[in-house]
Amino acid sequence: MSLPVVHIARLDWVEPLAVAVGLNRREGALALLAGAGDPSAHGGRWSFVACEPDRMFVGAVDDAAPFETLRDFCFAGGGVVGLMSYDAGARPATGARDEIWPDLMLARYPALLAFDHAAGEVRAVGRGVNAIEAEAQGRRAAGWRAEAVALSIPTAPAAAFVGEASPEAYEAAVADVVARIGAGELFQANIARGWSGRLAAGRDPFDVFARLSAERGAAYGAFWRLGQRALVSNSPELFLTFDPVTGRIETRPIKGTRPRAGDPARDAELAADLVASAKDRAENLMIVDLMRNDLARGAVPGSVKVERLFEVESHPTVHHLVSTVTATAAPGVGAAEVMEATFPPGSITGAPKHQAMKVIAGHEPPRGPWCGSLFGLGLAGDGGLTASVLIRTASFERDEAGWRFRALAGAGIVADSDPRAEREETEAKIQALKEALAGA
Repeated sequence: MSLPVVHIARLDWVEPLAVAVGLNRREGALALLAGAGDPSAHGGRWSFVACEPDRMFVGAVDDAAPFETLRDFCFAGGGVVGLMSYDAGARPATGARDEIWPDLMLARYPALLAFDHAAGEVRAVGRGVNAIEAEAQGRRAAGWRAEAVALSIPTAPAAAFVGEASPEAYEAAVADVVARIGAGELFQANIARGWSGRLAAGRDPFDVFARLSAERGAAYGAFWRLGQRALVSNSPELFLTFDPVTGRIETRPIKGTRPRAGDPARDAELAADLVASAKDRAENLMIVDLMRNDLARGAVPGSVKVERLFEVESHPTVHHLVSTVTATAAPGVGAAEVMEATFPPGSITGAPKHQAMKVIAGHEPPRGPWCGSLFGLGLAGDGGLTASVLIRTASFERDEAGWRFRALAGAGIVADSDPRAEREETEAKIQALKEALAGA
């Protein structure tokens, strides 16, 4: 199959969130926003807004070869957005299948707007079978700028945000994992808690995204509406970037968390405590080693490097400990192969990965999209891949009564984990999403 022709027109700046507000009720509405404040602070240079894809896939994947569907979906053609659920990647270890959320969602967007925050410009990107069609799609994307609407922050759309299990049950799960680690079964596992509820009648998942984006937007914030499903993510975590021209692969796993404090002196103390914590550094280092091993499966031998170790990133509600691992892709390795070598992300599974996923499945129902990955290929008109880890994420399904939602938060459990402290960490992580859904 021949690759599409790509047409790019450079336009004056307009805020991507304003364009997203104008398009959010259309089929396939997509907003990948690089966050509030300085979007490059945590790696988020680009934002993207689009709607009305021309090709979609929503369904199950082949358990034996889950990434074949990606390769078959004109993956090399660009303009593709996808979401692979955690369970689709973990199934060889767990056998778990989410009965509500599909393994894989894919959509190809012939028209989209790409917002380059570093250059302060907007690209109208059009794709077609020939130059005339590509230019027409580019004009269609450019026309969306005229539909931009200033954001009016909505009220909280949900009346309740209900835990699916008691705090005591979570602490018991943590204690069990600590015991398993002590027995030598594994070194670390990420154990999650779930919350769920319904939006009020007439309310929409975009209301949640708008509330998050206005003040607490993350570097990999996302809204995606496809059919009767929607996703809102406020993820700060990069899973992968891949540049097919240079072959550079990069991952930035997060391990180690402290809550933010309103008092600047106390806030600085919490960040310093995170950096000094032997437990958090050990937890981070385990996942760095895991990601080095995963990247090596598709990399030139000897090219895997740890470029930065134990850096503090400060987000609206938490401080995180983040490391950066890079590699050079081996000849013949493309975006799908890089995803296949590393999925699910190591930071939300554990070590050894296969055994950690089995332990997780013993304590949790299927995760669905949470801790899977949302990814885009060639959205800016190039062939690059950017994939986030779907933490700080709520999934929505619409039925006859309206929209129901589910959100999760987890903590990395190691040998010296304290169950209560780990439970409190999950509460700090979910706070922004909880407030966006149900208010303070």
